[in-house]
Amino acid sequence: MIKAIIIDDEQLAIESLQWEIENFSTDVKIIETFTNPKEAISGINYLKPDLVFLDIEMPEIDGFQLLQLLDYKNFDLIITTAYNQYAIQAFKANAIDYLLKPVDPDDLLQAIDRVKTRQTNNTSTKNIENVLNKLVQKEMEDNRKIPISVGNKIILVEPAQILYLKSDGSYTSVFLKDGEEYLVSKSIKFLEELLPKSHFFRIHKSYIVNVNEIIEFLKHGNGEVVLSNNKIIPVSRRHRQSILEALHIS
Repeated sequence: MIKAIIIDDEQLAIESLQWEIENFSTDVKIIETFTNPKEAISGINYLKPDLVFLDIEMPEIDGFQLLQLLDYKNFDLIITTAYNQYAIQAFKANAIDYLLKPVDPDDLLQAIDRVKTRQTNNTSTKNIENVLNKLVQKEMEDNRKIPISVGNKIILVEPAQILYLKSDGSYTSVFLKDGEEYLVSKSIKFLEELLPKSHFFRIHKSYIVNVNEIIEFLKHGNGEVVLSNNKIIPVSRRHRQSILEALHIS
């Protein structure tokens, strides 16, 4: 029997996941749940679980910080997240199991089966340290500020503040969430190389968007995406299928 802990700042999310585990899996026993990340740290160090279901987005201490603060790290990890497909590429790249909220029972069972297989074959990712180091490095790269040269000054912009970029020949317009717009004397391809690929996606030869800001996909023609500021941007035929797959749209 796999001893597991659930950590999520939303009690309803814990209850929902616990109900699914108790009703669909006979291999996992929930030994404790936590809504407070600080209490969860003490709980993991004391209870020494085989498996932790961990929410990433939590106030005060997020999931990555929680992992860093642990003394005991000899367990398997399944991340529960509402992140979109692009943001979880880091999890995939580092062989970390994840469940998208709301959790699907089939996805839950598949994740648990992978944990069982790793533990049975003694190939478990129980040494969280190496995985954590890679994730922290990836997070630092994703949050590295982008230098934008405007006139006689250079503005450092956090990637998360960028909504989209539009090409204008050898120039590029950068549109920020606060409504600011900068015209940069660099090609869109040049700026694309600076942006974290987990958050930014070329959907058209003239446009790169911050996928975390996509709120709708309009299916007519080749398609269009609607961003959080209600800006509508076209999708090219070349990129249509890849963005549909990434957004889990059939």
